[in-house]
Order: sequence, then C-alpha cells, then structure tokens
Amino acid sequence: MDKPKFFERLSSLLLREPEDREQLMRLLHSAHEHALLDADALSITEGALSASEVSVHEIMVPRAKMKVIDIADPLEKIIALVNSTAHSRFPVIDGKRDNVIGILLAKDLLRIRAQQTFKLQDWLRPAVFIPESKRLNVLLREFRVSHNHMAIVVDEYAGVSGLITIEDVLEQIVGEIEDEHDIDASEGNIRPDRNDRYRVKAQTPIEDFNEAMGTDFSDDECDTIVGLIHNHRGRVPRRKELIELGGIRFEVLRADSRRLYTLFVSRIPE
Repeated sequence: MDKPKFFERLSSLLLREPEDREQLMRLLHSAHEHALLDADALSITEGALSASEVSVHEIMVPRAKMKVIDIADPLEKIIALVNSTAHSRFPVIDGKRDNVIGILLAKDLLRIRAQQTFKLQDWLRPAVFIPESKRLNVLLREFRVSHNHMAIVVDEYAGVSGLITIEDVLEQIVGEIEDEHDIDASEGNIRPDRNDRYRVKAQTPIEDFNEAMGTDFSDDECDTIVGLIHNHRGRVPRRKELIELGGIRFEVLRADSRRLYTLFVSRIPE
C-alpha cells in the first residue's frame, strides 16, 4: 500500500464514524506498520478501546487480599499497618468485611496531634460502592469526576467482593504500573479467585506453576507460562481467548498486541 492511499483512508476515517471496532483496529495497526503510530501508542489505544469490554470484577483486588482497618482498632495498630503496607488508602470496617463504613487516607494521620484524643470515626471519608459488572471506561469517568481513587466492589447480594483503584483501571490502558495494592512478590504469582479458578501472572515460572497446579509442563523450551502459551499458539493470544493445554484451561484476562499479562486458570473437568 502506498502512503497517499493510506492517508486517504486515515482522513476518511477521521471525517466519519468508523463502521465497527474491527475496522478501526485494522487502521490503527496499519498506522503502526507505516511508522505513524509507535508501539506504545498502539498498545495504549488498544487498552483504551478494550476498557469498555472489561468489568470491575475481572481486575479488582479480591476481598481476601484487602488490607482493612477495623473501627475499633487503636491508633498504634493503625499506624503499624500503614507503615507495613505503605498504602495510601484503607477501607474501614465495623466488625466484618461486608460492613465497610468509610475510607481512611493515610495522609490524614499526619494531622493528628500527640495530645489529641483519637476517634477514627472523625477521620473517615465516604466509601464509594460499585457493582462487579461496572465497565472500566465508566468507572474511570466516575473517578475523574468525583476525584475518588478507590471504590469498594459489591456483588449482587451487597456483599463486599473486593476493591479497585484508579491505578488498576489505568493499568489496563497503559500497561503495568507499580501499584500499592498489587500482590507482593513474596505472595507469589498465582492467587485463588473463585469457583475453583486462579488468577495467574503470565511471567510465572513453569516450575512454580507445576508445583502449584500439579501439572507437568516442560520448561525445556521456555521458562514461563507466557512462553508456553506463545509456543502453543504461535502468537500473542487476544483477551478472553481460551487455550486448553495439558488438562488446564487458560483464559486471557489481560493482553495487548505485544504482550500477555494475566490469565484465569482452571482445571478441565475429567
């Protein structure tokens, strides 16, 4: 394709609404091939377009991994938790995790004077509750308008499922961000989700995956799960694509045109 024809197509697209997303993506990839759009810009654009297809439940921090403060906790315990986690925001509960009554900002603790009587209730910010099904593009817009950076995710029965931050949403668009709520390396790359399913980082070593899942995938040709899937597929799989291999079903949770990030993993019933 010569450049004049490409520019004609690009101009045509900009002057009217694309007929469908597939047509738009083809044109963006063509722009990348013609060096009009670099790889990072293409990846970010793909992430922005896919945000409307991803639900909060798919990327939230699960309930069991939430670092919370109880309304009855003394100031010393709260400060110890803040120092050990280095988080900037904490859900505050009243007795149990389903009863989130507010959000504590760590920076507010700096305003407490030594002689002041501390009442946690006085320092709480309102908590924002959202359903698991909310789409990321909608949530990002709400975060921007409200200036909130954290939301509590609830299921259909009003139980707390987890939490999500603005960093989690942006990570879907621009790629990995060092987020305070990310799972520590010491906690491993494989974490339980629900319904006998696991959330697995693509860079998980095959040896670690075999040990955790009871599989026997070979690491002779590649060292990680992403390498195993690339060798099997011959390409980078798309989001929500299913790969069945060695009795294991892999579902792509996060990927762009260049890289695979996260997978849902479950055992195939015999």
